Amino acid sequence: MPDRGSTIGGADFPPSRAEALRRLDAVRPADYARTRNHLKGAVSRLSPYLTHGILSLPEIYQALDRRYRIGPQHKFTYELGWREYFQFRWHSLGDGIFESQRQGPLPDKAYSQDLPNDIRTATTGVPVIDRAVTELYRSGWLHNHARMWLAAYLVHVRKVHWRVGADWMVGHLLDGDLASNHLSWQWVAGTDSHKPYLFNAENVARYAPPDWHSPGSAIDATYEELDAMARDPSRVGMSGARDRAIVDETFRLSDKSPARPSGVPEPPLMSRPERPVSQVNGAELGSRWLVHPWAIRPAPAGQRAVGVLVGAFHRAWPWSTRRWSFVLSAMDEVCDQIVWCEDDPPANLDWTGGGMVADPHLGSHLKAVPRVPSPRLFDWPDRECRSFSAFWSRASVASR
Repeated sequence: MPDRGSTIGGADFPPSRAEALRRLDAVRPADYARTRNHLKGAVSRLSPYLTHGILSLPEIYQALDRRYRIGPQHKFTYELGWREYFQFRWHSLGDGIFESQRQGPLPDKAYSQDLPNDIRTATTGVPVIDRAVTELYRSGWLHNHARMWLAAYLVHVRKVHWRVGADWMVGHLLDGDLASNHLSWQWVAGTDSHKPYLFNAENVARYAPPDWHSPGSAIDATYEELDAMARDPSRVGMSGARDRAIVDETFRLSDKSPARPSGVPEPPLMSRPERPVSQVNGAELGSRWLVHPWAIRPAPAGQRAVGVLVGAFHRAWPWSTRRWSFVLSAMDEVCDQIVWCEDDPPANLDWTGGGMVADPHLGSHLKAVPRVPSPRLFDWPDRECRSFSAFWSRASVASR
């Protein structure tokens, strides 16, 4: 599928089910399998629609299997499996997904708890990093390779704790799913994998356009050198004025290095949408079907769809203006009204015949509302799986 706009991945993700289905129809699994690692490869760009429940994993798989007979072992199915694996881990670990599952190259305390300003403003002078941050802000989406490069640079080169980077990125991503995002950062950091993920300038040159190439920077090194850097506690990035000294001295940037881009201001993260939504009122909510940001689908027949935004969640995990716009526009398409709920609605409301789709982002919020299970593509293993390979060997595509 060609990109919309001039940037990798495009800045345009129309927030509608019609657009989601159009993109699904445009997926070519063979092209995906052949080119998926390239930033300009034939990736689906379905993730924002999947995260917010506009499409489901079973729906995507069934549509592609019907047209292309991809089957359970196709590369596209394998990647769908990763998403459900992260949900499986979240189900097993709960809030443990926000904590290191094991020690990475260095102890947690060796990493900075601050996000360096030159990363936040895309002015590191390392093109692959500055392009990735710029694209994150412009479109709210990054190719998976770009996400891994940015995470690896932040953790292993700049020595910033993975949780700092994960929390920052998830608020800007249109597809920001807490399990997929935070466990992916742990996979890169080596705190939920057998070894840290590393990349170098040669890897970038192989998969990214020329303006992302980064000769003469810290990543223009062998993997042995990068591994040694990741394990060296003396090369810990500091916040404030020392950032520039570290960039200039350690990263070996010279006059021959690609020019640094102009500063890119970080979009604000907001704990509630700019536009007004109704305050919750018990009389308005009784016997309604609740549509929340992770299940933006029409209500069952005969139900009135009420979109609910839970203040407690959004205060903890603020979103960018772009993400709020995407979510609210998608909810407008299926909801009769959208309300802001600071706390759980009263438990004595009449929910007869009503309910909502369960999702771990909501935790115990809206606990008075009956829940139906979210759709799964796989039958989950009946025991803990600490790796994707273990999950993949024991899971199977659920019969429908």
